[in-house]
Amino acid sequence: MSLGQLHYTSAPPGPDGSGFRFTALTPGLPQSVLREAEQLIGYEPPRNAPSRPSAAELEAFPRAFSYSELSDGSRLLARTVYTGADYSGRWGNFHAHAVHLAPGRHLPDGALPVSAWESPGWATATPEGGVPAALDALPPSSGLDPAGLIAFAASREPWLAAVFTDLQRQAEDETAPQIVLVEPDSADVARWVVLASTVLPRHAAHRLTFTTYTRRPHLAGQRIIGVLPDDAHGPAGSGRRYRVHDCTVPPAADGPEPSPWAVAAARIWSAGAVELFQYADRLPGEPFTAGPVSALALCAGIDLPSPHRAAAARWACEHPAELEERELDGLVQTLAAPRQEAVPAAETAALADLFARVGGGLRPETAAPLAARLLTAAVRSPEPVRPPERGALTDAVARQLAAELGPELRAGIADAPDGFARPLRLLRVAGLLGVECADLVPPLAHRLASTLLADPSAYGGELHETLTDRPDLHTALLRDLDTAAAAGPASVTVLLERAPVELESTRPLESGEALPYLRMCGWKARGPAGGGGGGGDRNSELRAVLEAAGVSVFAHPPLLRIAFRLVWGSTAPTPQEARYVLVETGPDVHRAAETWPFLVTAAFNGRPGDPQADELAHELLTAFGKELRPHDRAALLLLDFARDLRAGGAPPGWVDRILGLRSTAEPVDPPVLEHVGGRLAHQLLIDPGAGRELDDLIRSGDTDLCAAYERAAQDDSVRNQLLREPHYFAARFVDWNRHPQAGGAWGEVRGALLDGVLRPAARALSAEDLAAVEAALSTRGTRHAEDFRAWNRPGALGRLGLRFGGREGRAGKAAPRRRGSRDGGV
Repeated sequence: MSLGQLHYTSAPPGPDGSGFRFTALTPGLPQSVLREAEQLIGYEPPRNAPSRPSAAELEAFPRAFSYSELSDGSRLLARTVYTGADYSGRWGNFHAHAVHLAPGRHLPDGALPVSAWESPGWATATPEGGVPAALDALPPSSGLDPAGLIAFAASREPWLAAVFTDLQRQAEDETAPQIVLVEPDSADVARWVVLASTVLPRHAAHRLTFTTYTRRPHLAGQRIIGVLPDDAHGPAGSGRRYRVHDCTVPPAADGPEPSPWAVAAARIWSAGAVELFQYADRLPGEPFTAGPVSALALCAGIDLPSPHRAAAARWACEHPAELEERELDGLVQTLAAPRQEAVPAAETAALADLFARVGGGLRPETAAPLAARLLTAAVRSPEPVRPPERGALTDAVARQLAAELGPELRAGIADAPDGFARPLRLLRVAGLLGVECADLVPPLAHRLASTLLADPSAYGGELHETLTDRPDLHTALLRDLDTAAAAGPASVTVLLERAPVELESTRPLESGEALPYLRMCGWKARGPAGGGGGGGDRNSELRAVLEAAGVSVFAHPPLLRIAFRLVWGSTAPTPQEARYVLVETGPDVHRAAETWPFLVTAAFNGRPGDPQADELAHELLTAFGKELRPHDRAALLLLDFARDLRAGGAPPGWVDRILGLRSTAEPVDPPVLEHVGGRLAHQLLIDPGAGRELDDLIRSGDTDLCAAYERAAQDDSVRNQLLREPHYFAARFVDWNRHPQAGGAWGEVRGALLDGVLRPAARALSAEDLAAVEAALSTRGTRHAEDFRAWNRPGALGRLGLRFGGREGRAGKAAPRRRGSRDGGV
């Protein structure tokens, strides 16, 4: 398809007037295009140009070669040259020849606009007849040959990266400043445009607008603007709108930092490897990233700074299939080559990742140097470096590195001021090189165990990898954790809750060592999902924990102590649980494990009234009579006596027995005292023949026992029995009227029971029931029946108060004395 053309110059009078006007047009070009084109294709001679130039001087005038975007999205590619005098002999004429590209259209065969610089297809005069000849293409000029462009790029090396950085900003941001190139020759500006079009992605190069020459850069709308040195002063003062690169003077040393992509592109142009840009344009990755171009440059042997080397390694690690085998091999060789300067940690880390990805496919002579370099960096670099696999090293290289790095490896493993990450890496390297470090493993494992127990979150992937690579470290760590579990299982259990598979895995525990404490903590850490938790049955959980140890508790009794701590923690079992454990394991195991005090505490902390506490006390006295301290024995005898009271087999002298044992057991745990006092009171309330025992209680005046009797008498079961059984009512009336003149604790209790328990019950009885009570009292003696009638007669309370020992002046019950408690932890 023929290109739409237009010619513009100063012409003699004609149908369209005289002076500057369009002198030849392809039919069909819109008027709007012509109006915009007229503003873009003008020409002003240079400031110092001769007013009447000779033919040779005319040839030296700059060419205004431009590529502009019009308001409708179409493009105008134009060449304007100074022609001297016009048809009338006046100086100042020029001729513009332009082609119009509709929106979305390019030059034939996808040629870039800059390729048409000084094309033989451009005309310097209006065609005869005013009709342009058909123009199917604009053949490229021989003036932009590759060798000349490479030489030009080398001559402009100081400005390349800065210009390419501005190109990148323009491609990424339409509001970025325009680029002003100051060159004494407009042909050099065209060469700049070629360089720019080459480094840009193809789609961006087609959109790059430019002009190689203008006297008025502030009126130019193109992205690249070429000016002569005399016209550079205006844009230089407008930093926000323009980025001026004056190639006639050395660039400023304090300019902005060029982008990584621009640096790589500049190095490629300077090296003359321009074919790499088309290759890079086809590679995956975001435009203007340093990775692809850096990788290709390094493959071609072009040196680049360390950040580019790291970017190339990371890109190749992500896209290894994009490079041919020889290219990848060349890239690795370049990256692994020895260097005088220190290699930054980021580059080394990227190389380690690349080697981990592609090292297995490299030739041995390529892989070995990089592996050696990475191993050396892993030893000497303060930053973490992933060491390569052992297969990447030849035996000779491994021996050489072992001799060179062995002392540093051992020193680094032994010294860990900043944690264990570095010693772990060094231990793995030592294994790769065959450096003997067996003596350093146990101390490292001990430090590692201490760190993990203090902070379980310190466990990570690197530690897991090292434990996999170094079974000796894994075994030593498990030993230390087993020892720690024997001293404090709680912290080990917390650790295993966060890293159960890695640290308490099946494989290492199936080695020759039992590690029973660690096994028990592992079972506890897994909880119900991992095999139990007992479903709330702590005796079942204790059995499961002991089974998890893999060692019989009868062969190794200390396991029982740790199992107790895992199941009950700082609390004590209930008396029922303690009885179960005692029966299941037997006293000998508890004696050897020193867990029997835990069972004693269970008895002392039992719920008052729980018969299991009585039974446990009896069993403990039988099993551990020789081991018990005197006051513990006395406290257990109190509970055992409560058992006798409950069974009805206690010999006479209940109160004296209790008071004597309590004196020996001081301080008595409050639950024990409440339990025994409650059992005594219950027997006094239900045993018809316990009158003498009640007299002993009254005479003792013991506040605790009297208070226990009062609490028992106020129970609902007593109230209900008073209402149901006249004989029971009569017995309590007689009991509670014993010793009416007794003061102290009994005086307080007696009045409370008569007034607070017996009188409400009497008011609730019917006349027939009251008569039955009187009849029951009559069998005990006429006086008791008369006293009851007098006590129960309305209005008789005040008159009979003194006779029956009422609570005159009583403000409240005396509080029972406070007693100490026994610490029951294991």
